[in-house]
Amino acid sequence: MRGIFVFEVSPHPTLRATLSLWRGTNFEFHPIKEKTTMTGSIEIGNRLRVVSAGTAPLTDGRIDILIDKGAFGSGEHETTASCLDILCNLPDLAGRRILDLGSGTGILAIAALKLGAGEAVCVDISPDAVKTCRHNGEINGVNDRIRHVTGTVESLSEETFDLVLANIYGDLLVDLAPQLIPWAEPGGKLLLSGMLWEYNFEVRQLYTRLGCKVLQNRMLEEFATVLLEKTP
Repeated sequence: MRGIFVFEVSPHPTLRATLSLWRGTNFEFHPIKEKTTMTGSIEIGNRLRVVSAGTAPLTDGRIDILIDKGAFGSGEHETTASCLDILCNLPDLAGRRILDLGSGTGILAIAALKLGAGEAVCVDISPDAVKTCRHNGEINGVNDRIRHVTGTVESLSEETFDLVLANIYGDLLVDLAPQLIPWAEPGGKLLLSGMLWEYNFEVRQLYTRLGCKVLQNRMLEEFATVLLEKTP
């Protein structure tokens, strides 16, 4: 198996030794730091900053993502921070259509839109989360490019997206794989997170078997994030 496996933390020496026995697999250890400033903001990579709504903007070139809590997705959890960091480094977001499944506060879709994506559909089963997502879209000035859906993927009409975001539980990523993959355009990306370490291998194997290839696999402290591309 070829690919880059990125560890957000430096693994224990015993784990490093075990990984070294997996021939044909490239493991790279690149800690990704999430820096919290004195004002309580969270800087992600070299492009994004997550701040509380009402915080005065800075002029250092970063893109501010304003978030009022009320659902999952404040930028503090390692899965959210990892997804945001990957979004910062995607080279082909301009004008793209985004599906954010389990959108919570909408932080991932909002970040993608402010990084250049064209439009997004945010789906969550919680009416309160959808309300929060709509509010956060408004305060970030992107709500006119978001379609909000209360429900599940079954609530969507037949359409496809350039990027599918799903920061949800590992068992859901497994159960929903046959439904999630068709939502991605051929050559489109799927950014999956929320899975604990024990689901990582199963998720990668399943999505690969269903027509995707792994572009990046990040092992966090407890969770994992996987970036895939749907084979054209």
